[in-house]
Formats: sequence, structure tokens, C-alpha cells
Amino acid sequence: MFGTLVNVASVALGSIIGLALRRELPERIKKIAFQGVGLATLFFGIRMALQTTNIVILFLSILFGAIMGGIIDVQSQLERFCDFLKVKTGSKDEKFTEGVLTAFLIFCIGPMTIIGSVQDGLIGDSSILVAKSILDGVVSVSLASTLGIGVLFSTVPLFILQGAITLLATYLSAFFIDTIIIELSAVGGIMLLGLGIKLLEIKNINVANLLPSFLIVPLILRLLS
Repeated sequence: MFGTLVNVASVALGSIIGLALRRELPERIKKIAFQGVGLATLFFGIRMALQTTNIVILFLSILFGAIMGGIIDVQSQLERFCDFLKVKTGSKDEKFTEGVLTAFLIFCIGPMTIIGSVQDGLIGDSSILVAKSILDGVVSVSLASTLGIGVLFSTVPLFILQGAITLLATYLSAFFIDTIIIELSAVGGIMLLGLGIKLLEIKNINVANLLPSFLIVPLILRLLS
């Protein structure tokens, strides 16, 4: 869990710096920095999605994951959780929920999250998560300066998710074969692509409703095998 703790600390530090700069930076600077994050998210999303070894698995995972997410309405569930955090923290920030969700999705659905957490759980090597922490810390400065204190509280779901993956990898090592990790990363790439489009205000996509796609990947691989 060392890598996850470092990651949480880096996002918290970056968020605090971003919040300190929020009133100092001109609006045009914050806007272009936010757009830069959106463009980088698009790039990483495309790059990750293209790593798939089977386009059918990628397509079906996203399709059935979207249907499942729409039925459950994951987006609304997460928004309610964010609203709960907002009430408990007494925050008056209008962008609190958006900040938590946006930061959580950026920090948690990339390949370094999956591979790093698995590696930390399997062999105790947290080097990937430590490297990810540096990137997340820098991004959190830009996000917090635009979206506010909600970015800081994205550390809560970040800790829960990465910690859960690490623990699963510790006790279910046979499950995390290379093929599953690659396809999970590709599915995450599609989500990052959707998030990038949303950040650039091209189209409002409820990316959180695609999260069940991660559960569909191993099921399809199991059926094909």
C-alpha cells in the first residue's frame, strides 16, 4: 500500500498548491491549463485504447459496461457520494462534486493505476505508483486551481480503489494475467478519451457510467477461453 499512500499524499499536496494559486492566477491562464489537461487526457486515452489485442473485446466491454452502468446509473451514485462528502466537509464550493469526479477519473482509470497497483500487490514494487504520483501531483495543481477543493477530496475514492486493486492482487495473483491487464488498460483508454472530450467541452459524456466495463473484460476473456 506504500505506492497508494504516496499517490494520495502527492494529490493532496498538489491540490493544496492549486487552491493557493486559484485566486492568484488569471482566468485565461487557468483555462488554458485546464484545456492542456484535456488534450493530454485525449492523447493518453487514444494511446491506451490502441494497445488492445482484440478490438471485439474492447467493443463488447464498453457496450455492455455502458448498458450496465446506465441501468445502475453509476454517475448518479458517485455524485451522491460526492454530495455526501460535500455536506460532511461543509464545503460551499459549487464545483465540489465536479472536482471530485473529474480528478478521480483522471487519476484512477489510467494504465499506471492498474499495472502499478497490481505490481505493488504482487511483488511489493511501488515504483510505478511513485512515478504516477509525480504526474498526478502536477495535474492536481491545474485541476484544483480550476475546479476547487473537490480535487483534494478525490483522494478518498483514489485511496479506496487503488488500495482495493492492490489487496486483490495480493490474494488473487492468478487472476491478473497480462491479457486482462492489457484489455483493462485499453478499456480505461476509451474512458479517458471520453473524459478528454468532456474536459474540452466538446460533448458532455457521463464517463462514470462506463466504469462497469472493467468488470465485463474478464468475463468476456473467460468466455473466449
